Amino acid sequence: QVRLVESGGGSVRSGGSLRLSCAASGSTYSTYCMAWFRNAPGKEREGVAAVDNLGTPTYADSVKGRFTISHDVRKSTLVLQMNDLKPEDTAMYYCAADTTYRGGCRLRGSEYTYSGSGTQVTVSS
Repeated sequence: QVRLVESGGGSVRSGGSLRLSCAASGSTYSTYCMAWFRNAPGKEREGVAAVDNLGTPTYADSVKGRFTISHDVRKSTLVLQMNDLKPEDTAMYYCAADTTYRGGCRLRGSEYTYSGSGTQVTVSS
């Protein structure tokens, strides 16, 4: 079992920055990929960024160049640095963990067994 707790959400204006954190506990040694997903009202859950246990990142096209994902394995903490935020980034952001080795991390929600309860990000224009 892996427990995930997100923090760091809030409200910012367009162009601003936020830093999301996800504290993992439990069987964290079994995770191969960790990722951030987001849910906006009326939209399907979207994969934002993922990172494998070697630190290799994967990003959705919509956030490339603006968001940076990092994983401190020793501290069991996943971080999403979000810069140049836009109103369309407004969503509930969730941390997720995949405990199955797949040869790489993908942004497919169905592949992530564990998820946190989320943290809200609101970007105003």
